[in-house]
Amino acid sequence: MNTLKMRTDEDLVALYAKGDNAAFDVLLSRYKSSIYSYIFFIVHNKDLAEDIFQETFVKVIMTIKQGRYVENGKFKAWITRIAHNLIIDNYRQERSENTISNDEVEVDLFNNIKLCDGTVEDSMVRHQVLLDVKKLVQHLPDSQREVLEMRYYQDLSFKEIADITGVSINTALGRMRYAILNMRRLAEENQIELSMA
Repeated sequence: MNTLKMRTDEDLVALYAKGDNAAFDVLLSRYKSSIYSYIFFIVHNKDLAEDIFQETFVKVIMTIKQGRYVENGKFKAWITRIAHNLIIDNYRQERSENTISNDEVEVDLFNNIKLCDGTVEDSMVRHQVLLDVKKLVQHLPDSQREVLEMRYYQDLSFKEIADITGVSINTALGRMRYAILNMRRLAEENQIELSMA
């Protein structure tokens, strides 16, 4: 197993395709944390994140076993793109069923140790600003929202975002720019103050 840990992603994929299950275990341990975090930060729901995470790795297994993996040198981007597409499929399904809720995630700022130095008023203002930002993000077009979430919540580079979404870096940058402009416009139109000062 230790020798497998030193192998590249591509070597591990090739070994797994030939029947070496330990090779897949190494790939799973290498990426499970980052892929799960990526999914969770977008869906904000532990159970849903776990479902999509499992479905992602089932797709990875099936694709490799069927000999259809062709993303040489880009395993992480490839697996993240699979997760990303499954998240989009889930949102589309929820939207068609009219079950999307902006209230899924509650932020309990009053019991957050990180905020103990501030006043209750500071906490209330911060809480309201975060809720307002969340609402504004939900009103962005899907392509702009996904780039914004990947950049700010996942801390991904624009190159990584471009690889995952299958667009050019310039397109990803443009979507981010329009997302920010649209959020400013929406805030002004709705007289929302986004300052914590």
